[in-house]
Amino acid sequence: MTNNSALSTQHSALTAIVLAGGKSSRMGQDKALLCVDGVPLLQRVCHIAAACAETVYIVTPWPERYQNLTLPRCEFILEATVNQGPLVGFAQGLAQVQTDWVLLLACDLPKLQVEVLQGWIAELDNVGEDAIAALAHHTKGWEPLCGFYRRRCLPQLLDFINQGGRSFQQWLQQSSVQVLALPDTKMLLNCNTPEDWASL
Repeated sequence: MTNNSALSTQHSALTAIVLAGGKSSRMGQDKALLCVDGVPLLQRVCHIAAACAETVYIVTPWPERYQNLTLPRCEFILEATVNQGPLVGFAQGLAQVQTDWVLLLACDLPKLQVEVLQGWIAELDNVGEDAIAALAHHTKGWEPLCGFYRRRCLPQLLDFINQGGRSFQQWLQQSSVQVLALPDTKMLLNCNTPEDWASL
């Protein structure tokens, strides 16, 4: 089997979820609409997601903000609870997923690289059965908003949320997670403040 056919097989066996529900309070404006090379961040991330997955769900409380963006093969999921954090948004999106694996992405990753994601996708068949996720790891812990989760983690995730849990790191500490090799740490750069943005 060639790499291309392997990728296309996995492409159809993968769903992507892009989270666009943050308040962007530190940035002072909606991060999803900030432009990189003239392209809004959300549109850029969704195009990369669509190169990796058959279906892309955008979880957001305000889909009307993004209606005019070019978002091929993307479907909006209206986030029911504003300000509950990314873990709750992820759970809401995950409930719609039919594939075994889901690629989860934040909307504010200006350095995202499709080649790295596709390399990780090719490794998913080798992830141990006990692992609920495959994620990059750095000094602050797991990178939960640029990685892969098994759909079957949803009941466990809902239990954690129903007990008041809102932290990805705390939830992942309770689970088996496989480490993804990260060839370029800049890929995980996210923009939270005007200073972050200026440094780009």
